[in-house]
Amino acid sequence: MTKPPLTLHLAAPRGFCAGVDRAIKIVEMALQKWGAPVYVRHEIVHNAFVVDGLRAKGAVFVEELDECPPDRPVIFSAHGVPKSVPAEARAREMVFVDATCPLVSKVHIEAARHHEAGLQVVMIGHEGHPETVGTMGQLPEGEVLLAETVADVAALRPRDPDRLAFITQTTLSVDDTADIVAALMARFPAIVGPHKEDICYATTNRQEAVRAMAPDCDAILVVGAPNSSNSRRLVEVGMKAGCPYAQLVQRASEIDWRALDGAGSVGITAGASAPEVLIEEVIDAFRDRFEITVKPVVTAEENVEFKVPRVLREPA
Repeated sequence: MTKPPLTLHLAAPRGFCAGVDRAIKIVEMALQKWGAPVYVRHEIVHNAFVVDGLRAKGAVFVEELDECPPDRPVIFSAHGVPKSVPAEARAREMVFVDATCPLVSKVHIEAARHHEAGLQVVMIGHEGHPETVGTMGQLPEGEVLLAETVADVAALRPRDPDRLAFITQTTLSVDDTADIVAALMARFPAIVGPHKEDICYATTNRQEAVRAMAPDCDAILVVGAPNSSNSRRLVEVGMKAGCPYAQLVQRASEIDWRALDGAGSVGITAGASAPEVLIEEVIDAFRDRFEITVKPVVTAEENVEFKVPRVLREPA
């Protein structure tokens, strides 16, 4: 039986970013150095396939530090943690390794500088997301106000409208964030912004690739986890850029083939915490059903690499 033809537009960049790559490497190196078990506070990155793979090697994932024994190493996830967490680890004399993405740490440093300068901070981010919780937890209670939407900006009640700064979660939609920033600047003309955009290069690059291929696609599949902010934003970006249908899938088994019935071109990308093996799995699933032609859509080249902490490069 002849397979129907289908063009797959394959976004590049896609998948793992330097921060995710570093975080996974940190867990693997910690297991090599100290042996199993090594504890990890929160999912090291938001991807069940990655987490399950590390769990099989001896990583134990917990939500809070009090679930960790004091005599085993603990790793803080790539999303960052409030200042109270490393403080508690030191008080308990625990060995800990901070896998916070350096680009998230940069936002933490910005927040601290604004606070030292006497400014109250507005964080553009998603309430309850680990990165937002970690960043807001860098400063004392009440020093960071959260804005998720343009509507939230109108409801902000800062103590001094002329003494404000703003920072953002690194994995937001570039377009949505621009609207919130514009609203902040319109309401608080004296507000201080970051020297360089807080949304990380990987988030921006992946959104640009989706934006470039969306008009040529009948559908877009984003490989990523439902709790991955940057993956969910890719779905939104694809729809806004002109693609009539976009779906988030963790694995090939989740593809809704009925929704793709009649499609002649499908775009494929992946969030920053999705490994390439899952993208290949999705491509193979299409190959089983269609006569595919793969067209790369390259909008940027990435060669960023972050060093792992010194404690893991030193002998045990």
